[in-house]
Amino acid sequence: MTSAELYRFADGRNILTIDGRLNKARSLSLMDGARNCAIVMDSSKISTSAEETVILAHEVGHCETGAFYDENSLELRSRCEYRADKWAIKMLIPKESLAEALENGATELWQLAEYFGVTEDFMLKACRLYGLIT
Repeated sequence: MTSAELYRFADGRNILTIDGRLNKARSLSLMDGARNCAIVMDSSKISTSAEETVILAHEVGHCETGAFYDENSLELRSRCEYRADKWAIKMLIPKESLAEALENGATELWQLAEYFGVTEDFMLKACRLYGLIT
């Protein structure tokens, strides 16, 4: 799934996406009391289309799973980040598609990342989630 497809997905789910300047983060997602979700991404801090895809999928993952936290709660934060990553991985790298890529000879991390249009760090998370590596 490309970032363009993710933007359409977000739009179809009434998730507002905004390009804005952020002081420290590259992106953030917010939900109000009515369960309306918005994502702010600072495009000046995103250098590749793979980064944009991964960041957007992660933030949509927060919105789709309701995985939001108070910045002062470290334990809850890690669980919410994991849930957002897990959603993003399943959306961008379905297990069946990963198995197919491996069967077709893409076995190096960089090859898999390129195949799925994601970063190598994100591909590593996917491999860990699916139990391919520890």
